[in-house]
Amino acid sequence: MSYSPVPAEPGPAAARGDGRRRSYEWADPALSAAAARELEGISFFREMIAGRISPPPITATLGFGWVSVEPGKVVFEITPAEYHYNPIGSVHGGVYATLCDSACGCAVHSMLPAGAYYTSLDLSVRPRPGSPMPPASSSRRRRAAA
Repeated sequence: MSYSPVPAEPGPAAARGDGRRRSYEWADPALSAAAARELEGISFFREMIAGRISPPPITATLGFGWVSVEPGKVVFEITPAEYHYNPIGSVHGGVYATLCDSACGCAVHSMLPAGAYYTSLDLSVRPRPGSPMPPASSSRRRRAAA
């Protein structure tokens, strides 16, 4: 079997009439970072879920949100959208990786005292061969928990 790519039309997608747009807003992350230094981890996230502290910009960038937080466990939820697609029409692995990294990092942070920090050192997201990821066109919500 051979594959011959179809050449893309020249010019930006919008000029061809098939462009998409997406805009979003976020709060100044320095404000929530300052709160993170003052509060215990679990209190920080509870304040965030209550809306008294703004979530990090990555939640707006990818469009995911909080489901729950408890000491050592955080659950996020996302509904895949077209802007999450990879070239083969499923949700890009980077979206899954970001959700996993966020859930794991926040789960760790939920256990820390005020002023303590963490960072991810290693993360691996691998789909199992023979188990394709659900198509991005599915409107089913997906969750990441740690």
